[in-house]
Amino acid sequence: MIHLQNYFARISYQGPATPELSTLTAIHALHPAHIPFENIDVLLDRGISLDIDNIQQKLIDHRRGGYCFEHNALFMQVLKQLGFEVESLMARTVWRQPDNMPLGPRTHQVLRVRIDGEWWLADVGFGGMVLTDPLRLDTDQAQQGQHEAFRFKAHNHGWLLQVNIQEEWQDLYDIGSQPQEPIDIDVANWFTSASPQSKFRNILMMARATPDARYALLNNRLTIRPRNGIAEQRELNPEQLAAALEECFELKVESEWMPLLERIVAKANS
Repeated sequence: MIHLQNYFARISYQGPATPELSTLTAIHALHPAHIPFENIDVLLDRGISLDIDNIQQKLIDHRRGGYCFEHNALFMQVLKQLGFEVESLMARTVWRQPDNMPLGPRTHQVLRVRIDGEWWLADVGFGGMVLTDPLRLDTDQAQQGQHEAFRFKAHNHGWLLQVNIQEEWQDLYDIGSQPQEPIDIDVANWFTSASPQSKFRNILMMARATPDARYALLNNRLTIRPRNGIAEQRELNPEQLAAALEECFELKVESEWMPLLERIVAKANS
């Protein structure tokens, strides 16, 4: 069980705890603004536990971030405790992948939430293009979020989610319509956190989305994209990288992280 008041305090939510669209919309915006996406534990070979008590301790009590399986497991449990009907689905990421690249596995967890007979997509764990708003699944019309517009293209086994970047629709991920069992999530989490083929094993990735800006980190390259503004990119040295973790992603840098940050910068500069 999630201590809801602790979760609400973590994301600075003070609204009603009722299973309504307004509640989902409010906490969906606050979650990625206060709990960052990050894969430090994967890079440090610490493993990723999907036990809900461990996730609660990491993301809420220790004020850490995590990646999709941690974020959406936490969010799913919160929604269930609030009385929402929610299912776990799996998606295949295709964001910014070349057309000739072989498809990867379905290793991104998303949530399907039913409210008053309508299904909505919720996803608080998709890195630099994380949703800040739930999206209605039964329409192909553009849906404007805090930062970008999104739309779905339905197909015979699910939906393709697209995002509008500079007046161009780009594919984000392909969602399968089959609800997933916990073992399906466990297998995908193992691949993502432990397989040598997983990008999470080799690249530092962080993200945070506030009402004012998107913050994204890829190794030592920091991108700050203000709402309706021009993106700023900077290459960081180890000290600047540590400072960005604290200032942009609200993480308390542990001493064990510094050798990792130094290796990341050295590799980027080699």
